[in-house]
Amino acid sequence: MTKLGLILLSVVTTLLLAILVLAEEAPDARALELVRKIDDLYRSKSSFARVEMEIVTPDWQRTLALRGWSQGQDKMLIRILEPKKEAGVGTLRIGNEMWNYLPKTDKVIKIPPSMMMSSWMGSDFTNDDLVKEFTFVDDFSFRLITPAQAQKGFLYIECRPKPDVPIIWDRIVIAVEEAGTLPVWQKFYDEKGRVARIMNYSEVRTFGRRTIPSVLEMIPQTKLGYKTVLRYLEMQFDLALDGGLFSLRNLQTGN
Repeated sequence: MTKLGLILLSVVTTLLLAILVLAEEAPDARALELVRKIDDLYRSKSSFARVEMEIVTPDWQRTLALRGWSQGQDKMLIRILEPKKEAGVGTLRIGNEMWNYLPKTDKVIKIPPSMMMSSWMGSDFTNDDLVKEFTFVDDFSFRLITPAQAQKGFLYIECRPKPDVPIIWDRIVIAVEEAGTLPVWQKFYDEKGRVARIMNYSEVRTFGRRTIPSVLEMIPQTKLGYKTVLRYLEMQFDLALDGGLFSLRNLQTGN
């Protein structure tokens, strides 16, 4: 082969490698559209929600009445209304920081990052689930897949945490209605490739101009007879919220 031929071959090989790398790094456009919609499903510039949380175990069950406010992706306040013995307990998130307020002791406790995946109020939802610290678009690589037991009329997205993101799941697989693009379920896989928990979405309702699944059911796969059900009873989006709502002072004394 001539010297010119070797140079051309080298250039072509370099270009092909660059194209392959870009193809691997660039997210599938359809998958990007779907995960962005899932990220924003219960989010807006601001929101208010009235929620019922039912916690079920083999030995007992209880129901909490909650109110929650959010502003963008960085601020969230949750307040327990009932039962009476837990009324006033609050959770505040600002950016990457999170606090709980316990009215019985009148103390505000900062939650360390290592506790974000711990249970919230004894439920099967974690602190991170409630305050949505991560987003699929920013913190995961994702692609459309066809699993072995794929059903007609559904799309499936595999989401894997980016290497520098502290998320415990090996991957999350999401099933989405192909027609309405609403999520049907999410399966969370541990580092050994086992399904650790499943979150089901159901009872689609319209709140204002937004249509969402109003019931989220979290079922751990490692604890038989456990589940937690979140029911959205009321939701309002794009509200004018007071600037002091998301503050430590309000967490302790306010809503």
